[in-house]
Amino acid sequence: MDWKIELVAIPVTDVDRAKKFYTGIGFNADYDESPTEDIRFVQLTPPGSGCSIAVGKGITDAAPGSVVGMQIVVASAEQAYQELTAAGVAATPVKDEGWGLFTYFADPDGNKWAVQEIPKRS
Repeated sequence: MDWKIELVAIPVTDVDRAKKFYTGIGFNADYDESPTEDIRFVQLTPPGSGCSIAVGKGITDAAPGSVVGMQIVVASAEQAYQELTAAGVAATPVKDEGWGLFTYFADPDGNKWAVQEIPKRS
């Protein structure tokens, strides 16, 4: 039996601001529904990813901005850095961490992301 991680909740204070931020860096807005007054569920997926994130109201008790260490793998960390900065995101310059090239950024609530280019194997 496969166990697949397909959705991770990201706690935010302002759902519309978060949705605008993530779609602004290329995530696809897959779903945005409010089944009740107390719940709003927005599912966003990075291009090519089998895992999505969810932002919303009433979907997690975690504190907004408390996520550290979310990681995305890309073909080119430099291209990711260029795309993030072109979208107005304060990303760090690409750094070689020894196990890959990385750029880092945070969403408007302070949830921290790492973007990794995995080294080519010989």
